[in-house]
Amino acid sequence: MATRWTTPLFALTTFLSAFLLFQVQPLLSKAILPWFGGSPAVWTVCMLFFQIVLFCGYVYAHLATKYLPRELQAGLHVVLLAVAASLGPITPAASWKPSPADDPTGRIMLLLTVCIGLPYFLLSATGPLLQSWFARINSGVSPYRLYALSNVGSLLALLSYPFAFEPAFDITRQGELWSWGFFAFATTCGLCALANALRSDEPFALRLATETSIDLTEGADAKREVSDMLSNEIADEPSKPTRTDWLLWITLPMTACVLLIAITNQVCQEVAVIPFLWIVPLTIYLLSFILTFDSTRWYIRPVFYGGLMISTGYSVWLLHQRGNAPMHSQVLAFFSLLFCGCMVCHGELVRMKPHLKFLTSFYLCISAGGALGGMFVGLLAPRIFTDYVEFHWSILVALVLPLVVFARDASCPLYRGRAAWLWTGIIAVLASLTITLMLHLRQSSVDRTDAVRNFFGVLKIEEYIDVVKMKHGGVLHGMQFLDPERRRLGTTYYSENSGIGLLLKGCRPEQPMKVGLVGLGAGTSAVYGREGDHFRFYEINPEVVRFAKQYFSFLADCPAKTDIVLGDARLQMELEAPQAYDVIALDAFSGDGIPTHLLTVEAFDIYQKHLAPNGVIAVHVSNRHLDLRPVLRAQAERLALQMLVARQSRNKFGAESNVWVLLTKDEALLARPEFQKLMVRDDGRKVLWTDARSDLMAIRANRE
Repeated sequence: MATRWTTPLFALTTFLSAFLLFQVQPLLSKAILPWFGGSPAVWTVCMLFFQIVLFCGYVYAHLATKYLPRELQAGLHVVLLAVAASLGPITPAASWKPSPADDPTGRIMLLLTVCIGLPYFLLSATGPLLQSWFARINSGVSPYRLYALSNVGSLLALLSYPFAFEPAFDITRQGELWSWGFFAFATTCGLCALANALRSDEPFALRLATETSIDLTEGADAKREVSDMLSNEIADEPSKPTRTDWLLWITLPMTACVLLIAITNQVCQEVAVIPFLWIVPLTIYLLSFILTFDSTRWYIRPVFYGGLMISTGYSVWLLHQRGNAPMHSQVLAFFSLLFCGCMVCHGELVRMKPHLKFLTSFYLCISAGGALGGMFVGLLAPRIFTDYVEFHWSILVALVLPLVVFARDASCPLYRGRAAWLWTGIIAVLASLTITLMLHLRQSSVDRTDAVRNFFGVLKIEEYIDVVKMKHGGVLHGMQFLDPERRRLGTTYYSENSGIGLLLKGCRPEQPMKVGLVGLGAGTSAVYGREGDHFRFYEINPEVVRFAKQYFSFLADCPAKTDIVLGDARLQMELEAPQAYDVIALDAFSGDGIPTHLLTVEAFDIYQKHLAPNGVIAVHVSNRHLDLRPVLRAQAERLALQMLVARQSRNKFGAESNVWVLLTKDEALLARPEFQKLMVRDDGRKVLWTDARSDLMAIRANRE
């Protein structure tokens, strides 16, 4: 079979597979995010699923190319492609929405397996499978360039999703377009399988030796690569990888993967859980693959390892600012750390790439490392740690592991202990960074009485002489005085002079109130409950409920009727009959970021269903990095509601600085002097969020 058309066919198929592979990740993650409370763990579990299936695809490619004849490889793969292409749209049906009793991790894994399992498995196998077939069919052309091409397709998929597909199409339409794209891929991939099956069985070395020309469009690196392949193929036996080689093939990509997920979690905890903040770090991760696998000239060892040390130092310094550093500084530091770390891990990996005989084994190890990294962060870390310590440890491993590679490389100045002065300097810097990271971990556990980590994040209890506090990550989510005379005071963001305090006490009507509260926290708002009132809390995290009852007395002391609905507030309210709430208070945070699915058009339509005619929607928007007022201004205009922004400053009576936004049709209520005294003017900007589009870039950093 002529190779004139097989090369572009393989290139097109490789590009399509990579594009679809990475388009579906944000697509499905965004589709199910509102079902699981908008937690950053949704992306972590999705990444775990994708990494595991990627590994399974690589295992399939390795075993098929090693043990099956070409004809059987083609037949099996074409059948699987036909079955996958016939499955139809991949977007999950509403029946997949979880119940409060469901384990979120297990539910997401099962959902993704059913909706995308087989197509994603076949897309995952494409890279190593096509490169193996390509090496057999196209002599004198480097198959490693297909790997770089696949990463270009992946990068284009990630960049096009938030800027092209997400704003232009809803989730259902995106799923339909993706299915049509998969059908096109299945067609071209089937042709590649047939091309491999029909290719003659000439020995690869003989074809290389007898070729009259080599593709001159390949770069110098590729020509040297082909020359090396030829000399090794003609030799009796290519050199076998050592045990250390195999181990490094796994641990280097594993370290990069853990670094990717840990930094993504860190950024989402501080800002917001939206696809854009998933895509940027994943794009950086893929860019490192593209550069390192394209050519060795992109990876300059001293530059990137030095950059890794510098960016680590900057990131550690920002960690000690306890979240008070500007958002752009944190994003710059953490993403620089990610890029340098991934360039080092993947650059050293490429330096160790083996002879083509071990091609599928090499990629199998890479995918195994990614799967192990995802399993460590998604499954193991939440069960063995009570904080996000994998962030700290992944940084240290990213700094130390390359030193093992350096010490084995005869071309490196650090080879087997040479350049003692350089070793001394590096070890001194590493010791300093290690001590600083460990100090940060220790500081985060000072005064801690209890802590738990689950799918929804890290929850901590801190007890002092006069108060007990609840924190989610590093953000205060509730506080109570231990003094019996003061324990019924509204504290933190719920003091009597806050927006919510005035609604529930200072300016409340005489008759009993029915209040729906999204987010329990310590239960502080229950201090305003009176006899005859009904306070209904919606809380997704069962550990919050346990801590609120065990360490705080707000709920127990409340004379009003209180009940707690366990599960995502939006899903639970969607199922309930209209409740006619006088006040709906939204105070659900994941770390310092509010779940975006609670501020969309679809969410506010649900709130409206449950709101009394002159009821008030009160939204807590205190935030270190984002100004959410334009989002609420757009909702107020859409629903013909009046809006007031109430700001209170911190005081000695336990109040923290807080901002509440009140939306209602009751103009007389907002005109009362108590509210006017707290009112803050805003610039009138409007940014409408929907489930299909939540534009973080339109929300400027909050500088007030």
